[in-house]
Amino acid sequence: MRIRNYCARIWVTFSLAALGCTANKMVPTTDSHAGADHASPSTSATIAAASQMQGLPPDAAGALSRLGSSPRHGEWVTIRTGGGDSLRTWVVYPERSTKAPVILVVHEVYGLSSWVRSVADQLAADGFIAIAPDLLTMKNLPDVPDSVLAPLAVAAIRTLDPAWVQRQLDAVAQYGMSLPAAQKKYGIVGFCWGGGVSFAHAVHSPSLGASVVYYGVSPAKADLESVRAPVLGLYGGSDARVDATIPPADSALRALGRTYEHNIYPGAGHGFLRQQSGMDGANMIATRAAWPATVAWFRKYLES
Repeated sequence: MRIRNYCARIWVTFSLAALGCTANKMVPTTDSHAGADHASPSTSATIAAASQMQGLPPDAAGALSRLGSSPRHGEWVTIRTGGGDSLRTWVVYPERSTKAPVILVVHEVYGLSSWVRSVADQLAADGFIAIAPDLLTMKNLPDVPDSVLAPLAVAAIRTLDPAWVQRQLDAVAQYGMSLPAAQKKYGIVGFCWGGGVSFAHAVHSPSLGASVVYYGVSPAKADLESVRAPVLGLYGGSDARVDATIPPADSALRALGRTYEHNIYPGAGHGFLRQQSGMDGANMIATRAAWPATVAWFRKYLES
């Protein structure tokens, strides 16, 4: 099991300052996962319990506990994605008698962590088949705790070809929709680097049903003409670098007649969903608003 610790978070924060969290190219940033206040164990336990009661994903500190207590069926599968590539993937099934839409869950720069898997579990609790691919599978990173994996993942993310990433997601989506319990509809949600990837997937895939972007950068304006799926963006008000990419995307998509809604939560920082104790309560306020909006978005465009 993987456990992220304080020292590893600080190390990765400095690494991310040089890396950035963008799907199309790596750019300098000054606020990667800004606003974490590294809550005490008692505070983390309180937040984890409150999140579960409210139907929210846990924060990073509560991820392992949530996974260990989940009543849902989750399993590791290997998805062959073509060209000799394959992805180690975490799949969680909802407890429902009817077929469910598929949601791809795209990890952050930290790789496929326990926290990302716990987000997938919450999506399954909300009625979706959640599929979280490890986009670093072919980098052969060691199976180590989150705290050790994080800096290795940050460096490996830097080497991924964006076009290759999108082809992998196409294959994962096809796998998901071919499952006997699945509807032939899929959406995508991503966080930080994965948020940028989920927005870029709306540019890339004409068959995508809906995209949700958590604090990920927007694609270049020139690329947005091919967007067809409705996109929901969820951002922290203190995340200046990412937020600066919202207005150009908004104006371009409005002019094209596309559906792009965005919510900016005052005072919340980058990475607010995984750091719910941060920013003097603003991250938790953002989480309580953003997650229901995420579920409603997918239900509106994938279940109707």
